[in-house]
Amino acid sequence: MLRRFRLGSCHVLVLVLCVSASEDFDWTKNDHGSFYYGTFPTGFSWGAGSSAYQTEGAWNIDGKGMSIWDAFVHTKGKIFFNDTGDSSCDGYHKIKDDIVLMKDMKLNHYRFSISWPRILPNGLKTEHINEKGIKYYDDLINMLLDNKITPVVTLYHWDLPQILEDKYGGWQNISMVNYFNDFANLCFERFGNRVKYWITFNNPWSIAVEGYETGEHAPGLKLRGSGAYRAAHHIIKAHAKVWHTYDTQWRSKQRGLVGISLSADWGEPVDITNQRDIEAAERYVQFYMGWFATPIFNGDYPQVMKDYIGKKSAQQGLGTSRLPVFSSQEKSYIKGTCDFLGIGHFTTRYITQKNYPLGRGNSYFTDRDLVELVDPRWPDPGSEWLYSVPWGFRRLLNFVKTQYGNPMIYVTENGVSEKMMCTDLCDDWRMQYFKDYINEMLKAIKDGVNVKGYTVWSLLDKFEWDEGYSERFGLYYVDFRNKNKPRYPKASVQYYKRIISSNGFPNQREVESWKRKAIETCSSSNQLLAADPLISHMEMVTEIVVPTVCTLCILLSAVFLMFLLRGRF
Repeated sequence: MLRRFRLGSCHVLVLVLCVSASEDFDWTKNDHGSFYYGTFPTGFSWGAGSSAYQTEGAWNIDGKGMSIWDAFVHTKGKIFFNDTGDSSCDGYHKIKDDIVLMKDMKLNHYRFSISWPRILPNGLKTEHINEKGIKYYDDLINMLLDNKITPVVTLYHWDLPQILEDKYGGWQNISMVNYFNDFANLCFERFGNRVKYWITFNNPWSIAVEGYETGEHAPGLKLRGSGAYRAAHHIIKAHAKVWHTYDTQWRSKQRGLVGISLSADWGEPVDITNQRDIEAAERYVQFYMGWFATPIFNGDYPQVMKDYIGKKSAQQGLGTSRLPVFSSQEKSYIKGTCDFLGIGHFTTRYITQKNYPLGRGNSYFTDRDLVELVDPRWPDPGSEWLYSVPWGFRRLLNFVKTQYGNPMIYVTENGVSEKMMCTDLCDDWRMQYFKDYINEMLKAIKDGVNVKGYTVWSLLDKFEWDEGYSERFGLYYVDFRNKNKPRYPKASVQYYKRIISSNGFPNQREVESWKRKAIETCSSSNQLLAADPLISHMEMVTEIVVPTVCTLCILLSAVFLMFLLRGRF
């Protein structure tokens, strides 16, 4: 899951949803339309996702090395309530249990990530390979396949080995390109005979911006105006190198695919009569997804990024742009390194033009010369950045189609959170979100967009980065207070299960019954969950209070005995 740079205030907008034309994307065609009843193409793949640091726990056992997130969360004040992912969902020890949940939903695929420091504790293939870490992922892959669930594997979901950050500066250093390639090559060697879908990076925008610009995420650096661009430059090169390694060494034997997962909000112009707002909306998307997609599909950064960052760098008196440059050889090497495009999408913003003066400082955000706005009528059940705006999903998918030659797309993240102190397993807002967003994806396929699969984010509630456990994206509720981390199905489990079994939305009467039936099933789970705090309390009494009282009794008896002995002698 990704977070967005927080909006400073909420903007009330009176908007007419119609925009003027752009050269290669039809901004005028925004048909919100009615609900579309129909089914997905035969063979469409339905799945759910997770990531290593967010779900595995087991942060320091069985030979695992420290990651940048292990170091980051143990620094007080970095995470909400000072939470950590030390144990999280304890997925490391609950593979069998979680695959039972997947099988019950009849998932076609499961997306997970491999922890780089779990299999290479020192970050380098040449130093030490942790066979216990290899075995964990071997077992996970084998059990998925035994249950007819396709593994979709992400190589990097943000958990860089800390030693590489300490020694080299992490993604600020070009050496990461070769180190990451060695790690990926080891994964291809050990797992590639069974894994056919590889994702190099998950949401490199967050890695670069939140890791090296705002410092909200690990490693927590605030290299404003340059750090994000440098990190992204190296990540793009690393992606390309791994794709070429697979293409030359493994593809003919393993016959798999290598892609990347890019996250992006959709940006819609505020003022339909203002060409500058229309250009700002496109600039928003180009600075977000195009930053990575355009080099991978076309060989170089979006022209608008080069123009804007170059202009602002010159105004600062810099001799060169803060946006790094690809050589002609690098452009050729990077172009076309994508067998499929993973898209993570959650929400939409309205965009308007705004010029930022040099005195405001230099940063990725001011380089764009725009403002992000939201409509207060949009539902926002959880994360402060996540508003439900389904029509933006269809718009984004069609933009990818026109911009990048209609590539094969897998939706790798889509979902909604709740943020509440109490727990309600009858998550009707999530069911509505799934219904609306998945339907917009179906409309996009009808438009001719080449979407092959969909991944709910996420299978389980889990550690949500700097928000700790205060936000929950899971289909399954996880009780983090209980050492056993029990899972409880939310109503959305049954709802998503019906979408999968029907391969879409067959007819109005049937679809309208799904939510009612799902709500009926969650009441019993709610009763179980309500009883669980009492069970946890009993466990606490048994495991903590009783031993403590016994120890005190022994100590008091010893003191009393000493007094008796003193009196006698």
